[in-house]
Amino acid sequence: MKLLRLRPGKERSLLRRHPWVFESAIAKGGGDAGETVRIEAEDGRFLAWAAYSPHSKIRARAWSFDEGQRIDAAFLAARVAQAVRARLLFELQSDGVRLVHGEADGLPGLIVDRYGDTLVAQFLSAGVERWKAPLADALLAATGLDKLYERSDASGREREGLKPQAGWLRGSGPTELRIREHDWQLGLDIATGHKTGFYLDQRDSRQRFAELAARRRFRRVLNCFCYTGGFTVAALAGLKAAGAVEGAELVSIDSSLPALERARAHVALNGFDEAACEFLDADVNASLRRFVEEGRQFDAIVLDPPKFAPTVAHAERAARAYKDLNRQAFKLLAPGGHLLTFSCSGGIGADLFHKIVASAGIDAGVDGYISERLGAAPDHPMTIEFPEGEYLKGLVVVRK
Repeated sequence: MKLLRLRPGKERSLLRRHPWVFESAIAKGGGDAGETVRIEAEDGRFLAWAAYSPHSKIRARAWSFDEGQRIDAAFLAARVAQAVRARLLFELQSDGVRLVHGEADGLPGLIVDRYGDTLVAQFLSAGVERWKAPLADALLAATGLDKLYERSDASGREREGLKPQAGWLRGSGPTELRIREHDWQLGLDIATGHKTGFYLDQRDSRQRFAELAARRRFRRVLNCFCYTGGFTVAALAGLKAAGAVEGAELVSIDSSLPALERARAHVALNGFDEAACEFLDADVNASLRRFVEEGRQFDAIVLDPPKFAPTVAHAERAARAYKDLNRQAFKLLAPGGHLLTFSCSGGIGADLFHKIVASAGIDAGVDGYISERLGAAPDHPMTIEFPEGEYLKGLVVVRK
């Protein structure tokens, strides 16, 4: 077994069971890509078994902190089964579910989503790439399914020195799927959609938006970076429940025409009147500025932009982008209106995001109440040892 010896004082994070070891913490040692290594403190104390990644700044990701643990196919199968069972702890109103959430489930770099009878996996670290075949077998065994599609084409693979890969790992079938979410239906393509095909992490926030739409009876709704229209469908569902669809105006903006076409299809799929909806294939920033110049206002605005800061190193530039978006949105928000604003950037913490939104409001001359904080659905858990798992942050701001 190969060994990593840490520099003095660098064992503290592992003693707190944080799973990452950065290149700068290592005094000596190494291994092959994905190989299991023994990590020791400067004085030789055992700290963890970990998967080694020679190309990443995160040089090792811990599998276990138990010196007696053997890292093999049986160990990984037990971890997968535990993760699948854990989803039974949560009340998930969908047949689209995150089954494995990387470090939070003790499987660093592995993401697995279930869409009905089909699994979609992302192998994003050298460790899970090395164990891909046993992990695929374990996933089918734990779920009783026979179809597993790989979407290992995210940018994180490059940082691990891995090439993108996609296609059927086990079984085969259509890549166009449909899932139930709360009381509505949503379609996706696991071969071409973002991430594994869909943004399951916003499931509960979409439901909350539907509840707000029903209670507040929004007349003018703006959904920015709408992708395939999940928040648009949610708003329509809420307004329909309140009998308030007639006369409502819902504007959805995205720079992807295929996504907008699917958003339009979602409106029809759920039996809503498309006459209330406007879909704009446009740049969100430019559209917001144009709306401000036109003097338009909205009762509800959703800002759900893509990841601007994948790491802390990108935080400063990302903060400027988030601030500009939110400043324009505040200018468009009617008094008493609701702004649902999100950041999915791991490099932007919750406190910093709050400060960015506050600064944007001040610059726009708008004051507001933070009525709620939103985050990822519970099948995308954050654990007490790994706070970095809180990648999705959301605020509901009500303009005074």
